[in-house]
Amino acid sequence: MRFVIGDLGTDWERVVEMLGKGRESRGLVILTEAKDLCSCLSSEVLRRTAEILRFAQNDSATLLVPIFLALLFSTACTVGPKYARPPVETPAAYKELATSAGGAQGEWKLSQPQEQSLRGKWWEIFDDPQLNALEERIEVSNQNLKVAEAQYRQARDLISINRAGLFPTVSAGPSTIVEQTSKNAPQPAANAGQTVGDLALPFNLSYELDAWGRIHRAVEAARENAQASAADLETARLSIHAELASDYFSLRGLDAQKRLLDSTVIAYQKALDLTQNRYIGGLAARAEVAQAETQLETTQAQDIDVGVTRAQFEHALAALVGQPASTFSIPASPLDLSPPKIPVGVPSELLERRPDIAAAERRTAAANAQIGFAKAAYYPTLTLSAAGGTEGSTIGNWVEWPSRFFALGPTLLETLYDAGLRHATTDQARAAYEANVATYRQSVLTAFQEVEDNLVALRILEEESAKQQQAVESAQRSTALSLNRYKGGLVTYFEVITAQSIALTDEVTAVNILTRRMNSSVLLIKALGGGWNASSLPSFVSKGPSQVPAMRSDDAGRR
Repeated sequence: MRFVIGDLGTDWERVVEMLGKGRESRGLVILTEAKDLCSCLSSEVLRRTAEILRFAQNDSATLLVPIFLALLFSTACTVGPKYARPPVETPAAYKELATSAGGAQGEWKLSQPQEQSLRGKWWEIFDDPQLNALEERIEVSNQNLKVAEAQYRQARDLISINRAGLFPTVSAGPSTIVEQTSKNAPQPAANAGQTVGDLALPFNLSYELDAWGRIHRAVEAARENAQASAADLETARLSIHAELASDYFSLRGLDAQKRLLDSTVIAYQKALDLTQNRYIGGLAARAEVAQAETQLETTQAQDIDVGVTRAQFEHALAALVGQPASTFSIPASPLDLSPPKIPVGVPSELLERRPDIAAAERRTAAANAQIGFAKAAYYPTLTLSAAGGTEGSTIGNWVEWPSRFFALGPTLLETLYDAGLRHATTDQARAAYEANVATYRQSVLTAFQEVEDNLVALRILEEESAKQQQAVESAQRSTALSLNRYKGGLVTYFEVITAQSIALTDEVTAVNILTRRMNSSVLLIKALGGGWNASSLPSFVSKGPSQVPAMRSDDAGRR
């Protein structure tokens, strides 16, 4: 049988030698039986217990005293399971890395130890000044981010609320009363008819000894939940920044598409003019003119329709940067960027780089602490109460030494019957812990899925983009040849329309592929955590009842 003392594993046989022989062993037996009530007993507790046992050798009844004092002096004594991070299955490497080992790796690369991975302002990797300016406005004006930040401060303040239970509550209630009793009362007092003053200045103190760690478990749960809320804040920040970047690239992709349609409308107008001139000269049929008109008007409608979607993305960007859509606008700037190379890292790093995973893990730790909080209800509550002050009949004798009074005593409260309430509460806490474990593991699985999704998207889209560019070039050559053949009277205008339609479709598809590649780059950065690391979670250090837990200095600098 082993027992934990501080950070050392200590045999109970050594404790027997420490306490001595004879009747003292009876107290040790009780202490052994009580070992499951506490998770640790300090060496100082054992020393005091041994001293009291020596004085109690001639009185069997007093052998219970060391047990009470051991529990009383054990400030680190807590019931409930010790927390350990739930194990999760982590692959040795990303599947897409193995798939691409012999070929193109898409818009990502395996990070090397000497390379700098994503840090802080990850959007700067795209080297777009306008995007950088918009992203900077999020920290100042985005309202959803302010909501998450306020929720984090609420969770942080709950630590102070729960931690206040570790300290005494002191109150004062001064009062003055002037009283005169009736002489005609059925049983008049000796001082009936006299005016008597009663001036009191009482002080009250109440302190709950946290012998079973109930309050410590509450503080622990509040601390873990506050860290989870801090991770939620980082998750919200990452999501908002990624959403803005994605909307921005989609808007610029629409600008590129509109530029393409504008130039196509001009080309189709020239083709229509050519067909009309040939019709006037008797070289073309009226049907060919109608076909050219239809093609032009259809393309003009597509060109106009792009403006609807672009306006909606512009309005979405306005909301993200905290500005009314009516006063916000972005000048047209066709997308002409190339996706950057993004350092990926290894799967084992992902658990420390995703704030949503960190939040789920911290909530699991909080749920574990709640089990200990629930189990503490099985044990009695010990409260120390004290009252004292002065009381007098006049201001002159109010504060004199004989006017003092005091009362002091402990209260031990134990629930004898609760119809299974504590058992059900403990079972509920265990079920909540298991649910949080499952949520944590699912968040890990989702994270690996998102990384793999975007890795494969970038690789395949890069291959598709190369082929699509070849298709665009071929379609442009086909259009030029068809138009020359039509001018020479070798073919009808239908062949020109077919070639032009194929070319326009290929060019629009190429623009859309580029937009998807940029958005996949953003989503991959988001899936990798955007340069965040679990080590940046705030630590809550508080040494006194009035000290408010604060964020770490490096974390505060990011706000």
